[in-house]
This record gives sequence, C-alpha cells and structure tokens, in this order.
Amino acid sequence: MEARSLIFGFSSPSLHTQKPNITFLPALLPASTQSTTQSPKWVPLKPQFFLIPRISWAKKVSSIRAVESKSLHTHEIESSVDTQKKKKFAVFVSGGGSNFKAIHKATLQGSIQGEVVVLVTNKIDCGGAKYARDGGVPVILFPKPKNTDEGMSPEDLVAALRKYKVDFILLAGYLKLIPPALIQAYPRSILNIHPSLLPAFGGKGYYGRKVHKAVIASGARYSGPTIHYVDEEYDTGRILAQAVVPVLANDSADDLAARVLNEEHKLYVQVAAALCEERVVWREDGVPLIQSKDNPNLYL
Repeated sequence: MEARSLIFGFSSPSLHTQKPNITFLPALLPASTQSTTQSPKWVPLKPQFFLIPRISWAKKVSSIRAVESKSLHTHEIESSVDTQKKKKFAVFVSGGGSNFKAIHKATLQGSIQGEVVVLVTNKIDCGGAKYARDGGVPVILFPKPKNTDEGMSPEDLVAALRKYKVDFILLAGYLKLIPPALIQAYPRSILNIHPSLLPAFGGKGYYGRKVHKAVIASGARYSGPTIHYVDEEYDTGRILAQAVVPVLANDSADDLAARVLNEEHKLYVQVAAALCEERVVWREDGVPLIQSKDNPNLYL
C-alpha cells in the first residue's frame, strides 16, 4: 500500500535572528496495527520536534525525489522478501494424485502463496509421480521397498525434507502410515485428506472406494471430505476442515466418490492457502480453526 508522507512546518519567530534559519517539523509516525489482516492506518502521534536548517525549494524538491526513490527501492526489497517467505510444501501420494495436481496448479496460479518443492511416493510409477516429474518437481521414494537399495529410511526422509526447507507436509492419497520420526520432526505440520466425514468411516482399511461403499451401506444421508492433522494412527488426528456432500438415494460408490472428490480439490486448496497466510489458529482445548480471510473474527 502506498503511504503518503505528511509534513507540516512553521517558523519560530524567536529564532529568525540566528543563522542558519530553522524550521520546526512535527513528525508523523505510523502506528502499528493489532492484526496483520487489518488495513494499516496512519495516525499522528505526539509531535516530536527536530531542528533542521532551512533549505531552498530546489533542494527540497531534490530531497523529496531522493526519499521517493529510496522508498521505491525499499518497497522492491520488501516485495522480494515477501516472495522468499512463501511456504514450501511436500506432497505425499500413492496414486493418480488429483489433489496434488489441484494444489500444484493453485500455487502456479497464485491462489496459494506457496510452492510444492518435492513429491514423496511409495509407488514411483504412479500418476502423481509422473505428473511431478513432468512438472520439474523432485520425486522421493518412501518407504524403501523390500529387497532393494532404492528409497529412503525415515531418518533419510526427514533429512531430505529439511534440505528442501519444507514447512508443511500434505498427504494426498498416500496409503502408508507416517513414521513417528517424521511426526516428531514436523509437529502440527502434517495434514491428510480423507473422503468421509471423520470420525465416521475412518481408520485402517478405510480408503478410496471402500469408504464410499461403507457410507452408502450405512444409510448415511451426508458424506464429504475431511482434512485433519496427522498423528501416529490412521485418521485420528485433530480435524481442521470439512465439506458436506449429500448422499443421494440411487448413488453408487463411484457416483459418491466423484462428488466427494470434487469437494476435496476445493477444500485442500483452501486449507493450503490458509496455511500459507498463517490463518490457522489453535483453540485452548487443542482444536485447530481457520480464520476467515475477510474477517479474522470469524472461523471456517
């Protein structure tokens, strides 16, 4: 935001006989805001007076231009710093990686102020890994397959993610249990998306089409994706966000899966954007919430 410099000057009669002539200038300073989501306001503080020599109009213009030039240069530096502060994601996939693709495209389009710096997979030839390689995203094989030297150990994986300066880990259809070493290295920084409204229809064995078949068989009238933090069990971490999808009377598992997946893509992009904008807050009882971008007093 462009800030205007306000300067009010007056001469002091008692000092007119002295050389050089001087002018009193009260300084207006910016007041800090309480929240980074509020628009900065410029308000005058208690005037502070400085003695400066009177200068000619030509010199004043030259000085103003120099200040403006310096201000523009400072703005360029600040913009560069903001760019460098983009959050870095590692995405984990086991299959086609449609959620990974949605997140990656959103980072390229600017709706997520972050970047996917590495993809981790347990299936090196899966669709998500191919998409990553085609897009220039490094691919890591984890866990290490049996009877092979390929892939990484948990300790090696943590070291690799540190090397890429990863801020958040997003599981997007990754079917392996996350090892304790990784959870301890990234506390409150690993999220997973599940295709049902947890805690219903979650846990070991509940993934993909199996979830949707179970939802329909139960007679539940609603389903939808859940994004939750990852702990050392399947689907038991704190819930961060959910979206509701109706279960229709004649739905097949594939019908419901397609409807839920569409909401998954939207929800994961929204959550990733909130992470980058630091709008995730934790309630005193340990429940994570997402602040509204338009009103920080509202939560999603």
